[in-house]
Amino acid sequence: MSEPSEEEAVPLVPPPFDPELAACLESLGDAAAPGFTLADLDTLRRGAGAGAMLTDLTLGGAFEVTECAAPGPPGAPGITLAVCRPVSATGPLPVLYHVHGGGMVAGTGRAGVDVPLDWARELGAVVVSVEYRLAPEHPHPAPVEDVYAGLRWTAGHAREIGGDPERIVVAGASAGGGLAAAVTLLARDRRGPRPMGQLLMSPMLDDRNDTVSSHQMTGVGLWDRTANETAWTALLGARRGGPGVSPYAAPARATDLSGLPPAYLDAGSAETFRDETADYASRLWRAGGEAELHVWPGGFHGFDTLAPQAALSRAARAARLGWLRRLLGG
Repeated sequence: MSEPSEEEAVPLVPPPFDPELAACLESLGDAAAPGFTLADLDTLRRGAGAGAMLTDLTLGGAFEVTECAAPGPPGAPGITLAVCRPVSATGPLPVLYHVHGGGMVAGTGRAGVDVPLDWARELGAVVVSVEYRLAPEHPHPAPVEDVYAGLRWTAGHAREIGGDPERIVVAGASAGGGLAAAVTLLARDRRGPRPMGQLLMSPMLDDRNDTVSSHQMTGVGLWDRTANETAWTALLGARRGGPGVSPYAAPARATDLSGLPPAYLDAGSAETFRDETADYASRLWRAGGEAELHVWPGGFHGFDTLAPQAALSRAARAARLGWLRRLLGG
């Protein structure tokens, strides 16, 4: 009888959650159950839409909000951008170009905008949030092409909205982080607008879904391996995990990470995207790039959104703001 392999002998045990965050997950009950499938898509979209509508984009009157229509990709519908400009600031201001999360399958341009709005209030910046088409109805390349069209519009109209076209930072969480990385690659390769920086929070980068952290988090946490496979399959169909997947769909597939703007990347130690995030940062360094990486101990996916008052959440938010302050100040 053959000896068991090392992988068979040592089961993959997920890292423990931070105690404050574990209590938060427990309080959510079934709402935090892992294992999302396309059968759950309508429920996910309703929940994401309802939550986004509660966001006050003016942040209590601190921002003037305008909804702008912009041309979409060639042959595709136009896109909508929410432009939030500080009412008391004088330009030209830095621009935070925000890409929402939702696994490429849910969410709206209003989702998660409270995070960059908090940064903008501290730093004096314009926020532009893009609405992009969602999979599976609109598979790759629709989402990233919409995000690129929005970036081009933002750079071309930056002065009109009180912004500085030379100081645009692309930012996003989860799927939005993956799209932010992808659009930065796309802009480099098409010689389009060059962002000043890219801020990637728990980014969704790798369709292969086969890292150690992905296997560790099977059936655990908010966005487990099953949910990840569901979302990538919605975006790519039968191509998911196979050869020839475009780096503009899954940035982890990129073979050349040179010539990219400075990056901030973070993830929780107890989430699916931990290893692909750390690997992407390492490959940016290997290509001679500038990257700052944080892996938050005991953090689950989206921990700082669900438990904003937890000590780990406050530390994560402070680190992102600090990086932005240094980037824009420099």
